[in-house]
Amino acid sequence: MSLTLTENAAAKVQDLLANEENSDVHLRVFVSGGGCSGFQYGFSLDTQVNDNDAQLESQGVKMLIDPASLDLLDGSEIDYQESLQGSSFVIRNPNASGTCGCGKSFTPAEDGAGCANAAY
Repeated sequence: MSLTLTENAAAKVQDLLANEENSDVHLRVFVSGGGCSGFQYGFSLDTQVNDNDAQLESQGVKMLIDPASLDLLDGSEIDYQESLQGSSFVIRNPNASGTCGCGKSFTPAEDGAGCANAAY
């Protein structure tokens, strides 16, 4: 299982973590049903480590991933980009057969297309 952060993403996450008063805060990366392509990416700062969470580290950032999201994110790279439209985290996911225009949701390659996959 691999999930990596670019230098830009790691720097942004480390900035966010530096604002937290708790040193046990981790970046939680997850996939949930929804969005215009069937699944959407999510991020949160979390102190709760569940027994079944995968714990990965990239560029010095500790990440938590739940088992349901693990296969859908394997091999992905998280970047942080700033543009005229704003700033956001961007995921390059080799497991996606398509993404929506905003890049916040995707359709898994093995499942076909559309929101019918939201019940995964």
